[in-house]
Amino acid sequence: MEPPPLPLLSGACVACTLGMFATGLTDLRQMFRTRSVENIQFLPFLTTDVNNLSWLSYGCLKQDWTLITVNAIGAALQTLYILVYLYFSPEKRRVLLQSVALLGVLTLGFCYFNLLTPDVDVRLAHLGLFCSVFTISMYLSPLAALAKVIRTRSTRCLSFPLTVATFLASASWTLYGLQLNDLYIMVPNVPGIVTSILRLWLFWQFPPDQDKLYKPLQA
Repeated sequence: MEPPPLPLLSGACVACTLGMFATGLTDLRQMFRTRSVENIQFLPFLTTDVNNLSWLSYGCLKQDWTLITVNAIGAALQTLYILVYLYFSPEKRRVLLQSVALLGVLTLGFCYFNLLTPDVDVRLAHLGLFCSVFTISMYLSPLAALAKVIRTRSTRCLSFPLTVATFLASASWTLYGLQLNDLYIMVPNVPGIVTSILRLWLFWQFPPDQDKLYKPLQA
């Protein structure tokens, strides 16, 4: 069986990943509607922005327009989420400190990859390894939430649209990396597939409607 054509995979990667990023628009709408950041976490915006900017650098170095397009739009969206969160947050000092720390990390990374690593191939390998490790850590970070779901037998803390979008995006990028024979793209997206399947299984085991059935009994 021949692998899917690269343009088709590129389109799937762009569409599925932008769909995943767009799930943050729900939080954006909530912040504007309530004029607060209650029940909205800041760190996912920040870490996703770092991830997008890192992969954007990798895409520019490799001249991969699929990576460039997706991560440029993703970085712009995450930066917008961060600015809106900062505007409505009552803890502006904490948010600013975390954002400044991000800028410091990005500056150090820029100096290392562009000034201390002149060889392009070595720079590409080091940057790809950094992006891969960071992406894997992002995909594995929600495991604590999954443990909470199993313990409470409730999936209210999970987003079904985000889970589906993450599965499709991870699968698309895994195939894309396989097509290009790029392990730095392929390998870090495999955990995204695994954790998404696990979350879908939890939705099947503990459907959201189940919570409504239990509430009257608990009351």
